[in-house]
Amino acid sequence: MTALDLSSPVAVVGTGTMGQGIAQVALVAGHRVRLYDAAAGRAREAAAAIGARLDRLVEKDRLTAADRDAARDRLLPAENLADLADCSLVVEAVPEQLDAKQGLFRELEDIVGEDCLLATNTSSLSVTAIGGALRNPGRFLGLHFFNPAPLLPLVEVVSGFATDVSSATRAYEMARAWGKTPVACADTPGFIVNRIARPFYAEAFAVYEAQGADPATIDAILRESGGFKMGAFELTDLIGQDVNESVTHSVWRSFFQDVRFTPSLAQQRLVESGRLGRKSGQGWYDYGDDAERPEPHTAEPAQQPAYVVAEGDLGPASELLALIREAGIAVREEEEDHGTRLVLPSGGQLALADGQTSVEFRDVVYFDLALDYRRATRIALSASQDTSPQTLAEATGLFQALGKDVSVIGDVPGMIVARTVARIVDLAHDAVAKGVATEEDIDTAMRLGVNYPLGPFEWSRRLGRNWAYALLDDLHLRDPSGRYAPSLALYRHAYASDKREGSTS
Repeated sequence: MTALDLSSPVAVVGTGTMGQGIAQVALVAGHRVRLYDAAAGRAREAAAAIGARLDRLVEKDRLTAADRDAARDRLLPAENLADLADCSLVVEAVPEQLDAKQGLFRELEDIVGEDCLLATNTSSLSVTAIGGALRNPGRFLGLHFFNPAPLLPLVEVVSGFATDVSSATRAYEMARAWGKTPVACADTPGFIVNRIARPFYAEAFAVYEAQGADPATIDAILRESGGFKMGAFELTDLIGQDVNESVTHSVWRSFFQDVRFTPSLAQQRLVESGRLGRKSGQGWYDYGDDAERPEPHTAEPAQQPAYVVAEGDLGPASELLALIREAGIAVREEEEDHGTRLVLPSGGQLALADGQTSVEFRDVVYFDLALDYRRATRIALSASQDTSPQTLAEATGLFQALGKDVSVIGDVPGMIVARTVARIVDLAHDAVAKGVATEEDIDTAMRLGVNYPLGPFEWSRRLGRNWAYALLDDLHLRDPSGRYAPSLALYRHAYASDKREGSTS
C-alpha cells in the first residue's frame, strides 16, 4: 500500500493552530489543500496566516519563492463541507468534544468518496469512540501531530478498534511521504507519548509535594543529571498547567482512575489559582518583567575524601570509579557478591538510588541516577536526619572533586531521576505487552515527541534488565498504594533475565 497520490486533494477541518500546521505540512509536501471551518471567514484567515508563514520560510531560505507561490496556488479555503467531496484524506482538528467530532464525521461520510481516509487529530479522546458513529469505521483512524506540526517530526498513527490495516498503512506511508516520522499504535488512553510520559511530571510533583526538593532544584537535577532538555516544572509552565493537567486527568479517567496515573493535587491548586504558566505570567515560576528565576539548591564546597572503597562495580554507576581515579582519589576495590556501593573514610556508605530510604540504614547517603556520569554537571544526594554530617560532607566533596554541582534533597526513596526513569521504563514494557506499540516505535516516539535523551528501552538496556523492576519493587514496599507496583510485563522481563543467568530466586 502506497502513500496518497500528490494529485489527490487533502482537506483539513478546523483552522486553529493545529489545523493550520497540518495544512501547511500537506501543502509543502505537494498536495492541494482545502481548508474548512464552521465559523464564517475563519478558513480565509487561516489561509492568509499560512501564506505569511510560507513567506517567512522563504526569508529563512527554507523554501524557494517559486515553491511558495506554487503552494499558495494549491491552498483553497472551502465555503462548506460539500467542497471536500473529491478529497482523498480529511483530517479533523476541531475542539475536543466527542459529540461534535462524531457529528462532523457523520456528515463527511455522506460527502466524500468511499476510498477517502478520515482522520482525527485528537490527543485525548478515544479514536474508537469517534469512529463508532460511522457506517464504515474501517477507514477511520487517528493522526496525532505534535505542536507545532510543521516543525515536530513525530506523528502517531492510531488504529481504532475497527480501523482496517490497509487504512492505517496508507496513513502511515502518507505521513512518511510528508517528511514526518510516523509510529503505529493502538487506540489506548494517551496513545504512546501522553501515556508513557506521565511519570516525568508525576514524580517531580510527588517529590515536591513530599517536600523533598523545590521546583528549581528538581528541574536542575532532571536536566543536568538526567539529560532531559527541560525539567518537569518549567516544561509544564511552557505547555500550560491547565493543558498538562487536563491530559493527566483524561488519561487517569480513561484508565478507570488507575493509581499509576493519579493527578497532582499541587498542580490542581496551581490551575485553580489561575497560575497557568508562561501564558498567564505565573506558574511554578514567575515570568513577570522583573522576576528573578530561583536558583537550584547547591551545596557549599566540602573537602574531598582521601580514598574510597568500592564494594562491587556500582552497576549503572560503574563509570564513577574511573572518574574518581582521574580526580586523584584512591579507589580500593573489594569483591562483593551483592555489593554496589562506596565506603567513605568515615565508614559511611554511598549508594546509587535503589528505592530504599537512607533512614533505614546506619549511615548511608544515596546518589541519583545520571544519564552520563562523565558529562553530568549536577548530582543529587539524599540523606536522612540520622545521617552523619561527616558522611554527607565526604559524599559532597567526592562529587565536587569530579567537577559536579551537588544538590542535597530529602530522604526520598528512588530520588528523582532514578524513580522517574524506572516508571517510564515500566509503562513502556506494559504498553508493549498490551499491544499498544513496538519497542522501536515507543523509543522513537519518546525521543521525538517529548525530546527524551533516550527511549525507555534504550534506558532499560543501558541500566540492566532487572534494574527498573528492583527499584520499583523496593518503592512499592515503602508506598503500597500501587503507584509503584511493577507491571507484570516488567516482572516477566526481569525474571526471564534472572532465569537465563541461572538464578533460582
